[in-house]
Amino acid sequence: MLARDPSPPLPPPEATAIANPRGNESYMALVWRRLRRSWTGMAGLILVVLLVVMALFADFFAPMDPKATDVAFAPPQVMSFHDRDGNFVLQPRVYALADSADLDPVTFQPVVGPDYEHPRLLGFFVKGAEYRLLGLIPANRHFFASTDGQPVHFLGTDKFGRDVLSRAIQGSRVSLMIALTVVFIITVIGTTVGMVSGYFGGRFDVWVQRFVELVLAFPQLPLYLALTTLIPVTAPTNVFLAFVIIVMSALGWAQMSREVRGKTLALARIDYVRAAMAVGATDMRIIMQHIFPNVMSHVIVAVTIAIPTVVLLEAFLGFLGFAVKPPLISWGLMLQDTATYSVIGTYPWILAPVGFVLITVFAFNALGDGLRDAVDPY
Repeated sequence: MLARDPSPPLPPPEATAIANPRGNESYMALVWRRLRRSWTGMAGLILVVLLVVMALFADFFAPMDPKATDVAFAPPQVMSFHDRDGNFVLQPRVYALADSADLDPVTFQPVVGPDYEHPRLLGFFVKGAEYRLLGLIPANRHFFASTDGQPVHFLGTDKFGRDVLSRAIQGSRVSLMIALTVVFIITVIGTTVGMVSGYFGGRFDVWVQRFVELVLAFPQLPLYLALTTLIPVTAPTNVFLAFVIIVMSALGWAQMSREVRGKTLALARIDYVRAAMAVGATDMRIIMQHIFPNVMSHVIVAVTIAIPTVVLLEAFLGFLGFAVKPPLISWGLMLQDTATYSVIGTYPWILAPVGFVLITVFAFNALGDGLRDAVDPY
């Protein structure tokens, strides 16, 4: 009589594939699956994508030419789906303000009210001011604007009669460009210095960290103001913008370096790093192949948190007149019109750039919190 094999038979490959539909997931796939479970992280990711798309195609999304002038401090025009008789209509429209024949009994000024006789119809992908898409392709289509080319001010106008919404959309390009460029430089310098300092250690690490502490000890705000005043007023706009980016980067890399160094000190004592040293791997190979991939998760989260910090700093310096000069447009430069309480109280719509700054800060902070939870292995 034959002995019976106690081990159960192996299931067919098809059954294994059905039982484990995900298979072997990569690290990025696991991070993405965890990120999708966080509604704040996904909301931040969607807002960040929309902000980047808006900045890249700012001329297309801006309903008007940001340099065109109209009535100064004109109030926002509300979009309506009703005609003058109150009947519902499918095509949205706005009503411009017009002076009527009646006089105010107190001021004896003409009473201003909606001009129901000449509605301005709105539509998608309509012709308007000419521009160059991405600075290369001539175009005149706008995402949402007046169908007859008449000026429409959804967020009102500033003191020169320029459309606030169009200028805020156009200003997102400069503000986000400054933030992304500064954070990129900070990340490259801070990550490199932190990994090299933490890996080699010893006297080299001591001297590097003393220099990092010296940079961190500087009072950043007075130093920002002092360095930006070194540029003459007559300097070209690009030179002034490049100098602002260099100043922000030179004072911001030290904190990133200190964080990456702490991660590197812990990774340098792990068994697989010591094994690579034992088999004769070069220092460059160990840093790039073993340490750098393991600190990237922390760097990505630090980047998403550093971007809103730079956006706020640019808005503050722009408000003081130390960040961007005309003819460039940024959110901080637009906020210069809010320098007096009387203007804010009378024309509150000029605070619209604050809303764009708040949305940007919330988007990157929410994405950073979601990524921090997603990349955490514990």
